Amino acid sequence: MRPLRALLPLAAALLLAGCGTAEQAPAPATPPGPTVVASTNVYGAIARAVGGDRITVTSLITDPTADPHSYESTPADAVEVAGADLVVRNGGGYDDFMTRLVESAGSTPTVVDATAVSGLAPADATDDGHGHGDFNEHVWYSLPTVQKVADRLAADLATLDPAGAATYTANARTFGEQVGQLEQEAAAIGAAAPGAAVAVTEPLPGYLLQTAGLTDATPEEFSEAVEEDTDPPAAAVAQTMALFQGPQRVRALVVDAQTVTPTTQQVRGAAEAAGVPVVEMTETLPEGQADYVAWMAGQVDALASAVGAPR
Repeated sequence: MRPLRALLPLAAALLLAGCGTAEQAPAPATPPGPTVVASTNVYGAIARAVGGDRITVTSLITDPTADPHSYESTPADAVEVAGADLVVRNGGGYDDFMTRLVESAGSTPTVVDATAVSGLAPADATDDGHGHGDFNEHVWYSLPTVQKVADRLAADLATLDPAGAATYTANARTFGEQVGQLEQEAAAIGAAAPGAAVAVTEPLPGYLLQTAGLTDATPEEFSEAVEEDTDPPAAAVAQTMALFQGPQRVRALVVDAQTVTPTTQQVRGAAEAAGVPVVEMTETLPEGQADYVAWMAGQVDALASAVGAPR
């Protein structure tokens, strides 16, 4: 029998060998398709729905409390964009930081601009938002636009990655069917509650309200001032507050949860005091949510419930 001290080197060698085996677990496989960078996680989610596991997606804005209108890009953002094969942005003056990052990237990624794809904007609104006037740039609340963006992504990803073309096309088709179902559910709100009027704190949900057949009764001077981060005229505030009173009061108040000011808090307080339901909508996906369809379905359901449309 060997002395114990003679066995110690052998035991140590076996232990090290075992540790080495545990540390050499295979690394996760790198997706074979393009690298995509999106301005917000809304567009990141749409890209992921189309690209699936074949692509790598990075969203620059993921903070549910951030206001993308005023976002300041970082050096890390510049690195991400410089290494991207494809960039997805909203355009229309919403995420100008993305345009600047692409221009300074030193590379030429394919760019999908949702505003340009939408066909909703006047010509000057597609020029990075300079002078976009009264155009509502929140085009991800336009369900037909989201379908168009998915189709464009599928086509551009297929060009960059021909081996994945069938996957991208099939995924975009499935996604489009889901968004089309959402569009039908939104349209059913207006059919169930014809003529229903709502108030908003800013134009964020405008396209969804149109699809739902609801009337935005908010004075333009109020919602536009909030969006531009200025104080609404006193008369516009008074007119907005009056929307929650009387037999013809609005069915709901839709607030942008990422743009909160003393004035919007005052309006929200008036709605709650009058028993008018408040619906919170956001400009990015909330924390823990990564699916565009599930997120938007929740907002459609909340809107339907608020205006009393049976589901």
